[in-house]
Amino acid sequence: MKSFLPPLRALQAFEAFGRLGSVSSAAQELGVTSGAISQQLKVLEDHLELKLINKDGRRAALSTEAKAYHRLVTDGFDRLRTAQSVVQRAKMDADLKVSGLPTLLLKWLNPLLHDFQSRVEEIPLRLEATHIEPDAEMSAEMFRLTYGSVAQRFPHSRQLFVDTCFPVCSPLFLENHPEARTAEGLSRLSLIDIDWGSAYTTVPRWSDWFAEHDVGDVRVKPVAVHSLSSSALEAAVGGQGVVLAQRSFVSFDLELGRLVRLSDDSLTMPEAYFVCWGDTTLQQPNARDFLNWVTAMGRKLSASV
Repeated sequence: MKSFLPPLRALQAFEAFGRLGSVSSAAQELGVTSGAISQQLKVLEDHLELKLINKDGRRAALSTEAKAYHRLVTDGFDRLRTAQSVVQRAKMDADLKVSGLPTLLLKWLNPLLHDFQSRVEEIPLRLEATHIEPDAEMSAEMFRLTYGSVAQRFPHSRQLFVDTCFPVCSPLFLENHPEARTAEGLSRLSLIDIDWGSAYTTVPRWSDWFAEHDVGDVRVKPVAVHSLSSSALEAAVGGQGVVLAQRSFVSFDLELGRLVRLSDDSLTMPEAYFVCWGDTTLQQPNARDFLNWVTAMGRKLSASV
């Protein structure tokens, strides 16, 4: 039975010929003879039952039908080259890579890492803080800490915790504005807002807080709107106003006395945080130790409500 996919050597010869523009250049790049390239191009034409090459004297070029096919084949080989570079980097670099949402890394993971590093000696960690989700197929060499349904894009994931939100401010701001302890009082104060963008429209905002506490007719006009939760927290530390903070992000600032929690009430985040990984991530040294540890830290946070 004839294979659905053409032979890989024939595709490789075709991709090189179309990219470089000549049989001799393709042969030089692949380390074979020009005759071998011509033979593989004929194999591909026979397999596809499609004319791929037009000849004009001694010159050869892709046919009109072959050009669209070549673009797709080139995309495939580009992916293969990327995959190979991932493997090479993994061989050359033994660092355990952790990619994550910036504030999640900065405010939750980073203060806890000393505990992990005390358990696993001499493990180099490379942290990458970015809102851009890595290509799920190319994330085999890293862990990704992220939020919500985007975790479903990755081959494997575990829930870390479901967070909660509550208002916080600096001690000095509270001293100057004791009415911040009540929802009604908050509605008259300087509020710092956080907007993660259109992809996260269900994340609690100040309007949700006031609605939950039956404070009607509040026109929330924040003194500043931050796309990063960490910068909003720093604005609150600086005394600029009150921010609706996530518990996981603000825990250490509360312990250090940089911020003060204003209410025992809280709003629950609509989705959970997750740790995600690829099919080969756990083959790296200490990767399974990290996965078990970070999952335990998530459970610990959940249990501390």
